Formats: sequence, C-alpha cells, structure tokens
Amino acid sequence: MAALSQPQQDTYDAIVIGAGIQGSFAAYHLAQRRRDVLLLEQFLLPHSRGSSHGQSRITRSAYAQDHYARMMPDSFRLWQQLEAEAGTSLYRCTGLVVLGPVEDPELEGCRRNLGAGAVLDATALGQRFPGLRLHAGEVALWDSTAGVLFADRALRTVQDVFRRHGGTLRDGEKVLRIEPGAVLTVTTTAGVYRARRLIITAGAWTGALLAPLGLHLPLQPLRIDVCYWREKELGSLGPCFIATGLSQAPHGIYGLPSLEYPGLVKVCYHHGSPTDPEERDWVPPGASRPDVTLLSSFISSYLPGLEPQPAVVETCLYTNTPDEDFILDRHPKFSNIVIGAGFSGHGFKLAPVVGKLLCELSLGEEPSHSMAPFAITRFPGVLRAAL
Repeated sequence: MAALSQPQQDTYDAIVIGAGIQGSFAAYHLAQRRRDVLLLEQFLLPHSRGSSHGQSRITRSAYAQDHYARMMPDSFRLWQQLEAEAGTSLYRCTGLVVLGPVEDPELEGCRRNLGAGAVLDATALGQRFPGLRLHAGEVALWDSTAGVLFADRALRTVQDVFRRHGGTLRDGEKVLRIEPGAVLTVTTTAGVYRARRLIITAGAWTGALLAPLGLHLPLQPLRIDVCYWREKELGSLGPCFIATGLSQAPHGIYGLPSLEYPGLVKVCYHHGSPTDPEERDWVPPGASRPDVTLLSSFISSYLPGLEPQPAVVETCLYTNTPDEDFILDRHPKFSNIVIGAGFSGHGFKLAPVVGKLLCELSLGEEPSHSMAPFAITRFPGVLRAAL
C-alpha cells in the first residue's frame, strides 16, 4: 500500500510517524494545505496491531468535559467533509443512551452539555429501548447526534484522500532513529528522510520514539478485551450506550449495536491491563479475565436481551494518560516536533479535529481550539537528558 504511484524522495515539508487514525488525519490536513507530506507506518497496512482497527467506534456529542464537547461539532463537520470528498458513508446515526446514578458527576456533565431535553426516566427508556434496563436511583440521557463510525473504512478513506492530495504513504517501515534539528532526519528500516517539521502519532510506541529525544511522557499502553455478545432476539439493542458511575464498573462500560458480526453486540469495559505493545496478544495460559466476568454480570443485570457469556473476545490497545486527556503539543525542546498521544480509548471520533490541531501546531498557526487541556506541562519532570 506504500504509495506505488509516487516516486520515492528523501526530503519533504513534513513527516508524520504513525498511520493510525490520528496520524492519517494530521497528514491529510497538511496535504490539503499543499504541503509535501510523508506518512510512515511500521506495519504493513491494513493491520490490527494498534488502536485504529476494527469496524466500529462510537461517536457522540455527550461529553462531560467541556473541551471535548466544544470540539465535537467541528469533528462531526470534518467527518461529513471527508464523506463528501470521498463519496462514501462513514457513519450510521443510532443515537446514544448514557446511563448511571442520578448524582454521578460525569452523567451530570453530559446532561449539562446535551441540554435540558436529554433526560429519560426508567419508564421512558423502557418504552423506547426495552433492551436496556435502569435500576433504582439511576437515570438515562439521550444523545440523538450519536452513532457508529465505520472505523476500518474511515481509516482507509482518509489515507486514500491524503494520497489523492499528493501525499506519500509508506508502510512496513519501522522508524529506527530521529535526529532533531532545523531540518530533522528520520531513519527507517528502508530509508532516510528529511523534513522541517515532524508529527509523532505512534500510539503505544510513542514513548519509545520520544525517550531518545529526552522526553518521558506518562503513557501507559493497556490491553483491552473487546467482547461480542449474542442477541437472544435479533435487533434487541438499538442505540449505542455508555454506563458511567457504576460501583461495579468504575471505568465505565460501552456498547454498540450489531455490526461486525451479525447477531452479536459489542459491549466492552473501558479499561484493561498494562501491556507491552509488542506482546499484546500474548496471554498467559489459564489467565483469568476479570473484565469479562464484570461484563457478564453487567449484561445479566442491564441487557437481558443478550446471552451473558461472550461469543467472541478480541483485543485492542489503549494508550492512556493519567488524566485520560490527550497530549497535543510541541516537544518542549524541539519546537518543530509535534506530538499527538494518549488518546485513552476515546480519540477516534475526534480524529478529524485532532489532525487539524496537530497540523496547525506544526505550521505555527493559532490552534482552532484551546490547547491548555492537552499541554505536556501538566506532567512535571518529563523532560530529561537524552541518553
């Protein structure tokens, strides 16, 4: 998939390392602005080694944090722009139910950002969505804008349009070394490339790329169990949902209607176990899966239309920051190196606007959204002498 129609060259306006959804959108925005861009990916495409594979992701307006709620209209608009440019559909509107205890601060933040008409009590929820149950002291919110992004198709589409704008995508090239300077040098397993600006969006591998540059960000890769549950009756779960504030599931649970596998509903715990991204798929023989047990209990209690044992269990990677906010910033020492990292399992829906922000940072423009929540300086002591 490595830009067969493009002649290889070694000097570009910008290089982006990591062709997941964030890096692909950053490269797309740069190419739209007529910059000569090289997008590098260490694995042969398509692959399932990172965080951007699979057929579905939730998109939504319902966010407790104001900074994400303010970014979502821009993100919806940019997804629609990509759909129009590519002539394909990337999204299915299903709506989203957010449920949890009445006093839960995250639920209250979502209610504030969604507006007054969003609340559903148990009766209203049961009438509209009989496959979802509420319990005493709980309430639900309705987000009519939400739905399912077709993840694999979206990733392929943004990469195709990037190349249509003149960008070069080279896969199967692992970055071995980054040499900073006014003109940076990036050495891979297949070549040496130079550019005046660099964007690093390498997911769980970001920390290993940044350490030789003296930057040690608090990024924790997690292995996530991605579980699919059989419907007792087809179509029993209509909308997407998020459960927040439950004592038995402190990190939240989310679900999407049947898409990847006919008759199977995707329901996952929004957390996982620390892992080395090179060994994500290795699980010790006989190892317990407490997250699957937690989900089985939740399904028995809240989703009676599903069988309480998973039919399929796959894995995915999150790369979490301590506060689960993204990192979108310049390297504190090398200002022509921009970093997008720590998307903490909720970055896919925001990738169009994240890519735009990374592009703006790289070009020295005023960012179109406040960057304060995403600054590296919120983590003291991360800049150290390089080895």
